[in-house]
Amino acid sequence: MAKVLKKLFLVLAVTALCTTLAHAEKVRVGIAAEPYPPFYTPDASGDWSGWEIDIIRAVCDAADLDCELAPTAWDGIIPSLKSKKIDMIMGSMSITKERQKQIDFSNKYYKTPTIIVGTKRLDFKPTPEGLEGKILGVQRATVHAAYAHKHFQGATIKEYQTQDEINQDLISGRIDATQADALALERFLKTEAGQSCCELKGKVADDPAVLGKGIGVGLRKEDDELKARINKAIKTIRDNGTYDAITQKYFDFDIYGE
Repeated sequence: MAKVLKKLFLVLAVTALCTTLAHAEKVRVGIAAEPYPPFYTPDASGDWSGWEIDIIRAVCDAADLDCELAPTAWDGIIPSLKSKKIDMIMGSMSITKERQKQIDFSNKYYKTPTIIVGTKRLDFKPTPEGLEGKILGVQRATVHAAYAHKHFQGATIKEYQTQDEINQDLISGRIDATQADALALERFLKTEAGQSCCELKGKVADDPAVLGKGIGVGLRKEDDELKARINKAIKTIRDNGTYDAITQKYFDFDIYGE
């Protein structure tokens, strides 16, 4: 009888362990439902591609995680993480003190400047004085929206759901300028429409309290084990050349930052 009970206990223990491991290895990765090229964008079939999608796959492989993409409305992505609808956020989310009050972050996996792009018909600098009286488009619920409301109070701040919508209004002349990540806006400036209508006005003054310390993986505060695996995976792909190989497919410089 003792041997039977011992075997039964062993089977139950192994089953419980396997169940725990299976649950821990499968994670839902939240990205914004709105396209953000060249980082992530869907095709007509709904399949996502881009630099960040490739990085997600590389990080998940290095961390031995079974990752499933979960496109989520950006203004609801942190609540989705906290309510466990997703397990981590990997959608160009800046590490800021305000967000760290709600969630935790991995180490950064890239950091690029924040710039202002504006119409060629107006000559102004990316400063509070330069934006005075201008109409500035920013994406809702981003660090750029927070920065604009803090530093460009003399401008009319117009918030949008996606950066693509902002770019279209900039092309059509409904707004005068936009603020966003340099990589996303430089891509826009290389398009025919972007070259025709607009130009780089320059970098905004840095404000780490708002713009953050780089882009990291958003995690629940209690998920210490997952955070450790992600940090190790980021270091692994940086060390073994995978990060650089992916980056070279999209950019002609290292976007990791200092």
